[in-house]
Amino acid sequence: MMVWIIVLLFGACFGGIVWYAASDIKIKPGWQNGQSPLARWLDNRRREKFNFQLPEALATMSNALRAGFSISQAFDSVVEQGEKPMSEEFSILQQQLKIGMSLEDALESMSARVGSDDLTLVTTAILISRKTGGNVTEIFDKISDTIRGRMKIERKVKTLTAQGRMQGLIVSAMPVFLGLIMTLIKPQMMIPYLTSFLGIMSVLVMSVLIFIGWMMIRKIIKIDV
Repeated sequence: MMVWIIVLLFGACFGGIVWYAASDIKIKPGWQNGQSPLARWLDNRRREKFNFQLPEALATMSNALRAGFSISQAFDSVVEQGEKPMSEEFSILQQQLKIGMSLEDALESMSARVGSDDLTLVTTAILISRKTGGNVTEIFDKISDTIRGRMKIERKVKTLTAQGRMQGLIVSAMPVFLGLIMTLIKPQMMIPYLTSFLGIMSVLVMSVLIFIGWMMIRKIIKIDV
């Protein structure tokens, strides 16, 4: 009976991890800039998707401005042609402008809401060009090229560090996998051990060491571009 309970617990944990990683969870407004691990993970995931869509949105706005549209109409084109979350954020921006908020405050609000350094650069460029009369389309093109170049470097870094991430996952999962296999093969030996004080302490120590090792590997392979 104890064996099946352990198997069910491992199965539930594994199923939860798979669902958590594979499901297309969309961040809710209340989760943005949250403090919980889940909120931070969802926020980072949404921000990465936003940054990935930003060069295309800049190209759309640049083409709209070249066609003679105003900056507000360029925002409308992003809302109509863009994908989520890009279209959602620009839709909120347009709603704020309609209720009387200034363009500067609306852009700064969106920049603070999204938390993207690339968007902050775009916001600063738009506000400076409005004050100095610079060519916004050329600025959008240059920023778009810069973002695409940085993303290319980030993809290369992820490719080079993929082996380290895989090794970290394998090393972290190996003790758990071996423990489950040994429990299924020799339950009369493993169950008394896992339910004893020494067994519980050894599992706790193993979990702490695995966590420390994984954090060290993650620190090594995490390279900011």
